Amino acid sequence: QVQLVESGGGTVQPGGSLRLSCVMSGVESGTIFSLFTMAWYRQAPGEQRYSVARITGTDRTNYVDSVKGRFTISRDNAKNTVYLQMNSLKPEDTAVYYCYAESQINSRTNYWGQGTQVTVSS
Repeated sequence: QVQLVESGGGTVQPGGSLRLSCVMSGVESGTIFSLFTMAWYRQAPGEQRYSVARITGTDRTNYVDSVKGRFTISRDNAKNTVYLQMNSLKPEDTAVYYCYAESQINSRTNYWGQGTQVTVSS
């Protein structure tokens, strides 16, 4: 059974940094993981969940405008892991961050992590 487990959330002051990690288990490392597009979504209280950053198996990336230049998504296919480096954090970045995996072969095959809380506050 495929599972996504996030870590790295917490509370940080404005201007600070956090690095989120998401490990996929239940699949073979390396080749199979590389067939998934990985993404980070976030959801603040009372708001809809939306994609913050995405990375394909060939390392093509895209970001929502509000995080461009501050957040960096990356992946290590040998470790079945995707990362989100978040710098220059702002209070409006406060949300639950979710890891998402979507098969590049069949988009109906997708998985969600349980979420990790990120709070930016002084």
